[in-house]
Amino acid sequence: MELDRYCLMILAELQRDARQTVQQLSAAVGLSPTPCWKRVKDLEAAGVIRGYTALVDRERLGLQLAVVVELNLREHSETLLRSFERAVAASPQIVRCVSTTGPSDYILDVLIADIKAYEQFQHDTLFRLPGVTHVRSSIVLKEVKHDTRLPVPTGAAHAPARKRR
Repeated sequence: MELDRYCLMILAELQRDARQTVQQLSAAVGLSPTPCWKRVKDLEAAGVIRGYTALVDRERLGLQLAVVVELNLREHSETLLRSFERAVAASPQIVRCVSTTGPSDYILDVLIADIKAYEQFQHDTLFRLPGVTHVRSSIVLKEVKHDTRLPVPTGAAHAPARKRR
């Protein structure tokens, strides 16, 4: 799907507030409601918009501790990697997992109640993940920035050129 400037503006607006009405969205991006609604539906159908969610305050859920965990695996066979990634996906405390270059094979973001709960989580989950040889944990002291919005390019210079027919 081609993302023109209206699509980019729609994406930026929906990231700012996904609960706005089509009328509010169309006014914000300068389109009438019907074409605006059609573009949103096209963006959803193309998988550009993958879903909508509520942002929840983790501390109000009792998740006071955030931990960044670096892991290394004993080998990088396809079977082990798939098994490891399935086990990570099954753990709700692991809210993010990325495969990386550098000294760690994977970096995880873990949200949990407190240090005692994290120690138990290490023994019950992290140390039992398939193939894990090293675990390094860093406790987050302060979250300086946490933004779920993607940096949507603005302006015609950043939008892909339209194909002529």
